[in-house]
Amino acid sequence: MSAALWAAGDAYEPFMGRWSRLVAREFVAWLSLSPGSRWLDVGCGTGALSQAILEAASPGFVRGIDPSAAFVEFARSHVTGAEFSVGDAQGLDVGDSSFDAAVAGLVLNHLPDPARAATELRRVIATGGTAAAYVWDYAGEMQMLRRFWDASVALDPSAIEKDQGARMPLCKPGPLEELFARAGLVDVEVARIDVPTVFKDFDDYWTPFLGGQAPAPAYAVSLDEDRRTALRERLRETLPVEPDGSVHLLARAWAVRGRRAVA
Repeated sequence: MSAALWAAGDAYEPFMGRWSRLVAREFVAWLSLSPGSRWLDVGCGTGALSQAILEAASPGFVRGIDPSAAFVEFARSHVTGAEFSVGDAQGLDVGDSSFDAAVAGLVLNHLPDPARAATELRRVIATGGTAAAYVWDYAGEMQMLRRFWDASVALDPSAIEKDQGARMPLCKPGPLEELFARAGLVDVEVARIDVPTVFKDFDDYWTPFLGGQAPAPAYAVSLDEDRRTALRERLRETLPVEPDGSVHLLARAWAVRGRRAVA
């Protein structure tokens, strides 16, 4: 995962942060953990999931870890009530059985070794604790990205190499369930989380793609002006625009959870 793609919280927020916050709330509600639980937010990014935990789960403690120092600093300055530090999901600087819950939002599919990260999630939770994660449905109903990549590939077939839906097979129920089961977790289950993504107009959809944060914006800004204009206009023609100019899409995520078995 290139750190350059995940370095500016201010650019990431209008692109994906506002939607990841909606999913985070639904995810925390689905987990329904006991008040006072100790939470570890792995790959915390700008702090969307940590904020949702603080607002809805009455936690005893929340710690967020992310490899991007810029994202950690953004989270520290925007989320009150949690601790944040730089760290690697594939080698957590956390003791065994230190938390009641270890969660990872929108991160597993970006890691070189997601199996190692899943094993780390299991290691750091106490017996009976919960490990959980969620990822976007890149190949299906994460529509703002699906529309972008479909338009990109139609104009430039080589863009398929950048399309997360084509190169991230983990973002489906079967592979997620298998990942957690192989990590030694029990009672593994997968759920679908759908949230609306409503853009006030076409520019509200398109402009965040020019921020360079994450693979799709990085692809958009790599294009020369003529090719970027062609992509913009193809999207303008193909997106479903309401009479008031707004664009109503759906964002689907797949969530997985499992428990650390009682010995």
